[in-house]
Amino acid sequence: MEKITSFTINHLELLPGVYVSRKDNINGAIITTFDIRMTRPNFEPVMNTAELHTIEHLGATFLRNHSEYGSKIVYFGPMGCRTGLYLLLGSDRGFESKEIIGLVKEMFQFIAEYEGEIPGALPKDCGNYLDMNLPMAKYLAKKYLEDVLDNISEKNLNYPKSSDS
Repeated sequence: MEKITSFTINHLELLPGVYVSRKDNINGAIITTFDIRMTRPNFEPVMNTAELHTIEHLGATFLRNHSEYGSKIVYFGPMGCRTGLYLLLGSDRGFESKEIIGLVKEMFQFIAEYEGEIPGALPKDCGNYLDMNLPMAKYLAKKYLEDVLDNISEKNLNYPKSSDS
């Protein structure tokens, strides 16, 4: 069986950043999948599920309510490896990483400053509503903003060359 593209990226060289993972044409709509890597795979500890779950709830709420991008959001959710999140955007032309850095910064600023009840964190709204950690989610959002997004460069926007080339 052929490896999927994301498994051909050398994760030992991968830095935190915002990467285009793939673009798919579905009935004329281009769905761009972004890998939002918050931690360096295999070098830093992965995020715990509680803070990642909180980031998912806050990020999805922010994104789907965004005045410019809300109607383009297809999906926002955690990576199984717990090093980041996937963001899928739909449009007629697709997107590049540089184009959405403003949106990603807005979202992480929103999370870093969030106060109050976590949207959807009630038993009737979520299948695991107790697995939340707002203080740690805010800490990780602020760290990602300061360490990665505020000084983002090409090395954090383009995947390293494939290890299976």
